[in-house]
Amino acid sequence: MHKTIAVLEGDGIGPEIVREAVKTLKSIEKKFGHAFDLAYAPFGAQAYFSEGSPFPEKTQAVCDAADVIIKGPVGLSVARMEEIPAQFRPEIGAILPLRRRYDTFANFRPVRLPKELACFSPLKAEYIGEGIDILMIRELVGGIYFGDKVEGTATGMRYATDECTYSDEQVRRIAVVAFDEARKRKARLTSIDKANVLATSRLWKKVVEDVAASYPDVTYQSMLVDNAAYQLVKNPTALNGVMLLENMQGDILTDQAGGIIGSLGLMPSACIGPSKSYVEPAHGSAPDIAGKGIANPYSMIGSVALMFERCLGLPQEAGLLWQALFKVFASGYTTGDLMVSGPSKQRILSTSDFGDLVVRHIEQA
Repeated sequence: MHKTIAVLEGDGIGPEIVREAVKTLKSIEKKFGHAFDLAYAPFGAQAYFSEGSPFPEKTQAVCDAADVIIKGPVGLSVARMEEIPAQFRPEIGAILPLRRRYDTFANFRPVRLPKELACFSPLKAEYIGEGIDILMIRELVGGIYFGDKVEGTATGMRYATDECTYSDEQVRRIAVVAFDEARKRKARLTSIDKANVLATSRLWKKVVEDVAASYPDVTYQSMLVDNAAYQLVKNPTALNGVMLLENMQGDILTDQAGGIIGSLGLMPSACIGPSKSYVEPAHGSAPDIAGKGIANPYSMIGSVALMFERCLGLPQEAGLLWQALFKVFASGYTTGDLMVSGPSKQRILSTSDFGDLVVRHIEQA
């Protein structure tokens, strides 16, 4: 396979963890005889300072020409971010435009915590049981994040409005993706909403139920978002399978899921569109630990595994990369940022040493 991959290193720890992900990508490339051409381009807060835009035109051109995109986390320190006008901050000026440009409506976030890695979780062992295995599928280009926003003053009082809108088509297409995935996995699908309060959630629930009728072989249930937050902490294995979420609720619950497995650094992510997709870690740029060599690159490397699986149709390559990642942890290694969650017997690796060990497992497979 010969593909062009745009590489957006981002900010903070982004360049460090992307570097390790590229190591593993090149190892897979060599082992399977592929050819991946990497095209680097600036993106994020640092890009604003160097290029005048967090998503410069030249970066857009690189992404347009690529088959798929690898994106690191974005954002700098609070002080540096305050120097950037609101409309040019990475979330509004780069991430949302990236999603809109390629209509990456389906966000896949696997929440995987095998029993052997339960030491990373703050939950009691009995709550984890035989392991947590939830695929969260979040609608990514609709809802309140993309609605009209108004800030103003009326009768001497400040006010703000954020419009939340979903159409039948938007809900239906993400529901089909989720049900197809649940069918493939022979897993239960849990759809999350707030239908007891929100009109958009009532539409969401009705459309998902319509789609469910076409999948009689898939066990389906709906759950209120507040109950889902509770169950994720109290009984997470009861949600094993596929969870379907709208944009803002998905943003919140996927981060909570990162907490129950011990770190957002253990949560990779893929954002899938009709013709182009990008992969990214679910966590932020952690500027406070940038350059210290202690950042865990698991989520970025795992995102490359998702790229192989979801974007390039290379399941064997993805499986080998996942296997290599879990072997590192199963062998008792971790990185400095995760050490607080693990037992003292674990051996600490630097960011680059972690990537080297993943590569070694790939080469030895």
